[in-house]
Amino acid sequence: LRPQHLSGLEIVRDLCDGKLNGGEIGSTEITFTPGKIKGGTHIADTKTAGSVCLLMQVAMPCVLFAASPSELHLKGGTNAEMAPQIDYTVMVFKPIVEKFNFTFNCDIKRRGYYPQGGGEVVVQMSPVKELSPINLTERGTVTKIYGRAFVAGALPIKLAKDMSAAAVRCIRREIRDLYINIHPVREPDDQAIGTGSGIIIVAETSTGCLLAGSSLGKRGKNSDKVGIEAAERLLQNLKHGGTVDDSLQDQLIIFMALAKGVSRVKSGPITLHTQTAIHFAEQLTKAKFTVTKSEEDDPNNDTYIIECQGMGMINPNL
Repeated sequence: LRPQHLSGLEIVRDLCDGKLNGGEIGSTEITFTPGKIKGGTHIADTKTAGSVCLLMQVAMPCVLFAASPSELHLKGGTNAEMAPQIDYTVMVFKPIVEKFNFTFNCDIKRRGYYPQGGGEVVVQMSPVKELSPINLTERGTVTKIYGRAFVAGALPIKLAKDMSAAAVRCIRREIRDLYINIHPVREPDDQAIGTGSGIIIVAETSTGCLLAGSSLGKRGKNSDKVGIEAAERLLQNLKHGGTVDDSLQDQLIIFMALAKGVSRVKSGPITLHTQTAIHFAEQLTKAKFTVTKSEEDDPNNDTYIIECQGMGMINPNL
């Protein structure tokens, strides 16, 4: 068990007055007995650069079915490797996941970067009676491309401008006729702990789909390369014709499983994360998933329809 996993387990334990045995770093086995999900104010702190976004992923399905509203103070890394950046969570995950018929507020108090973390995000959320299914099968056409390139701490704003310019040049080669607005920002010193840099670029479509590409800077990595990496990832996500990108795909599975009715999402190649999420969602709920190759598209496209007959979870508290 790593610090971040443990923080995730602890916040769920606290949310529902549960019991957790074996909850220490390095543990290979835990026993968790949940109680009633009650909501309220809770703090989860990884004390490392462990991702606050992953803590949010753990807690969110629980607080939706709580007895009262919740306020979560999540501490750790806001822009970490191997996890969604907080900008992705706010710009892409939030507007799409709210299609399941709930809303949440996400306030970035402080940003924190690898290795020390120190960021803090406050999430406020009210419970729902049940979740509605979603149907994301029409991509539409790309109508705008925007994003933010950021630096914090000891790094000059010039690096953010370089990331932004390199990303725009890269996208221009494929998409010529759209205005691309990637805003270079230097995070205010009182709102960021440590030194970090990165970029996120979002493409919005005529049907309201949001697909993104992002990348983080690190020591010795040229800022042009960071911008190009994010741009290439975005273009790759646009190529397959799906309505979600490879980072959102697996994050929707738990909500599809809990919703009442049939959800359908069109995606590019199914990631290992998504396969894992489906496997466990089916074991833990009565939801049934099917993944089929999408027929109506260009046969050269690697496009799939993820369909789920949700379990129709009802909040017993409301």
